[in-house]
Amino acid sequence: MRTFKNTARAVMVAAALVGGSAAMAKEITIAVVPKVAVPFFDDVNNGAAAEAKTLGVNYQWVVPANTQGATQVKIIEDLMARHVDGIAISVNEPKSVEGIIKQAMKVGIKVLTFDSDSANSGRSMYIGTINKQAGVTMGNSMAKALGGKGEVAIVTGQLGASNLNERIDGVKEALKAYPGIKIVATEGTEDDLAKAVSVTEALLRGHPQLAGIFGISQVGGPAVAKVLAEQEFAADKGKLKVFAFDDLPDTIKGVKDGFIDGIMVQRPITMGKLAVENLVAQIKGTETAPKDIDTGVTVVNADNLGSYTK
Repeated sequence: MRTFKNTARAVMVAAALVGGSAAMAKEITIAVVPKVAVPFFDDVNNGAAAEAKTLGVNYQWVVPANTQGATQVKIIEDLMARHVDGIAISVNEPKSVEGIIKQAMKVGIKVLTFDSDSANSGRSMYIGTINKQAGVTMGNSMAKALGGKGEVAIVTGQLGASNLNERIDGVKEALKAYPGIKIVATEGTEDDLAKAVSVTEALLRGHPQLAGIFGISQVGGPAVAKVLAEQEFAADKGKLKVFAFDDLPDTIKGVKDGFIDGIMVQRPITMGKLAVENLVAQIKGTETAPKDIDTGVTVVNADNLGSYTK
């Protein structure tokens, strides 16, 4: 009889532990922090939110009001105060968040980066495009379109963003093989479309021989398309070779309308999904040795515009 009671008690304890584990799983809270409110990150949010629902964890989408590093530092401080279990962040200024990410990790919050990294922050892993390689692909695409010669300009977003600078490094590396191509300007836009339009107009006026533009951040493609649609620059349509990042509606329309030659398409939905999936695994202890994940890039042009997949 004593054996039966002990066995019954053990079963009850085991059931309670299983129930407790399930409850704990439901109480896990994951926060995802993009760079700023732009359409690219809407896809990240969709992927992350769907995965959080699938895994049964609480989910917070926390969007910075601007691209200043201090803003993301404050967001992480607030998330720490709210005792979230995991944070995924696309970093605006890598150096600025190093200390706060280390603090979060020290108190047991799992932190990973996606889309834009802070490699020296102690984050557990990076999920996203290997941006330098994407830049190499972009540079080679431009060189082929120009026949290996001509003046080109770079239109980027936040000048301190590591992912964008890695893309620029990749472009420059690719163009080393083409001495006939010269980069005549590199301009930042803070990822603001209106500013990107003004920058592009100034580039075309200041460099009448300009043969190509790299849209390094997501506003580059739409901005160039808007400018080339203006009467002042209508003659540049088709002559000016344009390569951009991200398949936003205006960028896709730019390809259809003949303003943009190619898009480096990332996989933001996959980034969001994998960010939540890996954070939950780290929190539960089922992922003990996380490794960086390259989500890849596809070159999209008029030929495959209707057939590519993210």
